[in-house]
Amino acid sequence: MTGTRTTFATLAGALLLTLAGAVAPPAASAASLVEVNNFGDNPGGMRMHVYVPDSHPAHPGIVVAMHGCGGSGPGFYSGSEFASLANRYGFLVIYPSAQQQAGFGRCFDTWSDAAKHRGGGSDPVSIVSMVTYAEQHYGGDPNRVFATGSSSGGMMTNEMLALYPDVFKAGAAFMGVPFDCFSGAADYPPGSSKCTGGHMDRTPQQWGDSVRRAYPGYTGPRPKIQLWHGTADTLVPYSLLQEEIEQWTNVFGLSQTPTSTDTPQAGWNRRRYGSGATQVEAYSIQGAGHSLPAAGMAAYAITFFGLDGTPAA
Repeated sequence: MTGTRTTFATLAGALLLTLAGAVAPPAASAASLVEVNNFGDNPGGMRMHVYVPDSHPAHPGIVVAMHGCGGSGPGFYSGSEFASLANRYGFLVIYPSAQQQAGFGRCFDTWSDAAKHRGGGSDPVSIVSMVTYAEQHYGGDPNRVFATGSSSGGMMTNEMLALYPDVFKAGAAFMGVPFDCFSGAADYPPGSSKCTGGHMDRTPQQWGDSVRRAYPGYTGPRPKIQLWHGTADTLVPYSLLQEEIEQWTNVFGLSQTPTSTDTPQAGWNRRRYGSGATQVEAYSIQGAGHSLPAAGMAAYAITFFGLDGTPAA
């Protein structure tokens, strides 16, 4: 297990270096990343940073942008394009930082029982507290709250949409796994996990039931989701993209057959599922390893959220 954890930590470090080198830093601005202390109920013991662009409407949209294992909120701020897009379109960005988890670095909790039930505790409750704080102290629009993240942050994106469908309007998960994929702390980290071992295969109904159990009795609208995965990812296997698709199409009551397919950029194969508007959108990035989001991908997420001023997909 020690060797596996070391390998995972090495891979996570390599991912951080890749992201930092592949993506330009935020555009120059008087605005800066600010840490917020005492933001509310924080059972996950997390840190909160927020980026508020100089120019924004009175009630800006909110994007929660979550790092991968071994990372941090400030690291994801400087190594991704969300802050520069916030400057352009006037939304604010929350960058949570996960605490050190015993044995495998700073990863968001997507495995504990507390993290699999609405209001159960752990990181999901902390993240919702950050959203509430941003609404109350920065005038954030509660009708335009979105989640995104890379690797562990992509996993937590699925988590937040399952647990808090009344808080989040949409999500964009890069290299994530379906909600409830990890059976517990013994099934983590990914290097030794049944979830990410390359053989996870549940039925769409089983995956959908996991989401429905997270918030029993909920009958309101579900947040749409955009899913991204590289076909050459060996840390979080590409096969899990199909499991995510099966989960969310089942939640929406959709067919497993996409309503449309296209190639928005060379090497990007996109499948869309929906009744009318797109509710599930999946990108297969040909030849990409565990290295997303690459340059330009965050902009597609912001367009999917409808935060760029164009009608959402």
